[in-house]
This record gives sequence, structure tokens and C-alpha cells, in this order.
Amino acid sequence: MTADVWLPIPPDEIEGLPEGLNPLFWDGGPDGEQEFPGDPADCVFYVVPYMKRQSVKVRPLAKMRRVRVVQTLTAGVDDVIASLAGLPSGVRLCNARGVHEASTAELALTLTLASLRGVPAFVRAQEQGHWQSGFHPALADRNVLVVGYGAIGSAIEDRLVPFEVARVARVARSARATERGPVHPFTELPALLPEADVVILSTPLDETTRSLVDAGFLARMKDGALLVNVARGAVVDTEALLTELESGRLTAALDVTDPEPLPPGHPLWRAPGVLISPHVGGPTSAFLPRAKRLLADQLGRFVNREPLRNVILTTGAADGA
Repeated sequence: MTADVWLPIPPDEIEGLPEGLNPLFWDGGPDGEQEFPGDPADCVFYVVPYMKRQSVKVRPLAKMRRVRVVQTLTAGVDDVIASLAGLPSGVRLCNARGVHEASTAELALTLTLASLRGVPAFVRAQEQGHWQSGFHPALADRNVLVVGYGAIGSAIEDRLVPFEVARVARVARSARATERGPVHPFTELPALLPEADVVILSTPLDETTRSLVDAGFLARMKDGALLVNVARGAVVDTEALLTELESGRLTAALDVTDPEPLPPGHPLWRAPGVLISPHVGGPTSAFLPRAKRLLADQLGRFVNREPLRNVILTTGAADGA
């Protein structure tokens, strides 16, 4: 019997899908209550719906007794991992490395430039018909620290270089060498933070990075520095950040927040020196063509028993779920 594959993009819109599978469309529907396209027990490859509530994403997983691959269309997988515990051993969880680098890096640069050059104040002045000139810092000649130097962090550096920054420092979990220079381990953050004019967060969220940006981290940032978060909201301690923003010592540009979505009346909305975008690093015109290419490639590898890309963990493995 042909094995079922659940896709959140209509199969006839994806070029290059391999034969030998039965692709079924399911994205949860507009309200998250869409009926399943088949028996979840027959699904062997589940592609998690994109831009849906966590409850929708994980709803069929408990019934997927034959599933062998869970593929997200996000770079982060923190909202899926907890629901893998009941799956059979050997299920591979893969993320969407290669899909979001361009759009997320674009947004990181957009937030950085808009914050430094005072664009939010210009927009408010325009609404009032007020010509508000002034002096603002440039990105040129600034020291930038990228915290989380994976594919997205590297793409951010690609876009920083043409802006004539003075230096890009790179930080990841462990030290390594790149063509552009060294990647420092997290343990060196205390020494690197005081030198940075802009700190850009692009690290995954896990137990080692949750609240990484706490009061101590922020205290080490230089006066007037800008914090840009395109990672996950919970990487930052919100209360600690609010303290620094309200003092006027730091500024911030946040595509993600904790809590998220940010509720009406939350003090972050009106904190001085903060620019907030509603988690839009990924959903752009760049998403769909890259997502389709990823799915066609991964399913081809699956059918041909070739190694899958972007495997984050395997259930039942010593370091897996």
C-alpha cells in the first residue's frame, strides 16, 4: 500500500515530488479544526503546518503510529519537540534550514537600520504632519555581535558586510573557525558584549538559550547599544529588558517577544526606544519557493533511502526525544 505523506502545501503546487507516496493536503484549516485528510496512523512523513497555533501543529501527532519523519517549515522546533515523546523510536525531526535565512536576515537588517536611523519616530511625525529632523547613528563603523551563528547568523553577516560595519563578532555554542573569522563560544560573551554597538540574536531556543539575555547579559552591553531579536522571545528575559529600556540605557528591536503574541497593554508596547514587529521574519514572498524545494528534496531522499537534510534529533536516541 502506498504510504501517506501529509503536506501543508497542495501537492499539485510542488514540482518534483517523487512517485511511490500518497501526498495529502492538510494545513489545519483557517480555524485549526480542519478534518484530517486520512487516517493519521497511515502517515509516514508529516510536514507540520506553517504559521499555525502549536495545538494545531501537534494535533495529529499522537495518532501517527507509523510516522518516520516530522518535518517543520520553521528553523526553530521548540514548539514541536515536547509532542514527540509518544512517537515510535527512530522518528527523525527535521527543521527548515535553507528556507528562512534570506527573509530573516533581511528583517534583522531592516530592524537594525530602522532603529539606528530613527525611522519609528519619523513615521509618528509623518502621521502628525511634523517635519522632524535630527542626528542619528549609522550602521557604518559599528561593532556588531551576532549571537547564534548558524545558517541565519551567517546570512545576517552576508548582509552586514556591505554596510561598512567596523567588525562582526560571531558567537555560537562552541568555538569554530570560518572563512570570515572565528566563531566564539557562549562562554566568551562577557568579554564580547561591552565592545558591541549592536547585538543581534539569531540562536535557537532550548534549555541552554532560554533567558540567555538576562539582567547580567544586558548589564554588560555598552550604554546606548541596540539589541535586535529575530530568534525566539524567550531567549530574552522580558522584565530585565524592560528595566534597561525604561532607564534609557539600551534600545531594542524585537521581531519576537515573551509572551507572544504580545497582549494589549503589555509594557513592552510603550517602552521607550523599542521597535516591535509581529514575528514576521519568515513569512515573506521568499518562503514558498524555498519551502517547496525543501519538501521535494526531502521526500526524494526519503523515498530513495538517502540521508535526510536538517535532522535535529531522532526519537529514542540517547540525545533525542
